[in-house]
Amino acid sequence: MTDVFDVLGKDHAEVKAMLEALEAGPTAAGGASPEQLEQRKRLADQVIIEESRHETAEQQYFWPAVRALGAQGEQVADQAVRQEQQAAETLDRLGRASADDQEFEKLLTGFIADAREHISFEEEHAWPLLSAALSAAQAADLGEKITKAKQSAPTRPHPHTPPDEKILKAAGPVVGAADKVRDAMSDRGTR
Repeated sequence: MTDVFDVLGKDHAEVKAMLEALEAGPTAAGGASPEQLEQRKRLADQVIIEESRHETAEQQYFWPAVRALGAQGEQVADQAVRQEQQAAETLDRLGRASADDQEFEKLLTGFIADAREHISFEEEHAWPLLSAALSAAQAADLGEKITKAKQSAPTRPHPHTPPDEKILKAAGPVVGAADKVRDAMSDRGTR
C-alpha cells in the first residue's frame, strides 16, 4: 500500500534528479549548442509540469490535513504554501523565458535553491507532524487522493490562483484540461 509520504517522496526524488541534471547541463553562457539549449528548455518545462501538478495536489489535500492538526500545523502549512506561491511565480516566469536568455539561468538558479529548501522544510517539519497523527489507512487514503488529484491538475503554474483547497478542487481539473490542450498543441512535455 502506497501512502502519502511514499507518493510525495517519489515526487521529491524525481524533481531533485531533474534539478541536478539542470545544474550539470550546458548553459548558453557556457557555449551550449542550440540543440543542448532546446533540451535544457524541455527539461525545465518538465520540472514546471511536475511541480505544478505536485503543488496543486498538495494544496488540495496535504496542506489541509496538516492545517487540521492545530496551531503548529497552521504555521507549518502557511510557511510551505508561501514558499509554493513564490515558486509558482518564478516558474511562470521561467516557463516564458528562453534557455539562451540570462534571465532563464537566473530564474532557474533561484528556483533550484528555493525548491531544495522547500523540500527539506516539508520533509523535516510537515511530514513528522502529519505522520504522527495519521493511521496507516489514513496515510494511504491521503496518498491516493494526491495521486488522483495530480492526474487532472494543471501542468502550468497559475500564480494568481489562490491556494485555497475548495477553489483548486473546483477549478483545478478545468484548468488542468486547458493546460493539457495547450501542451499538446505546442508539443510541451512530450519529449
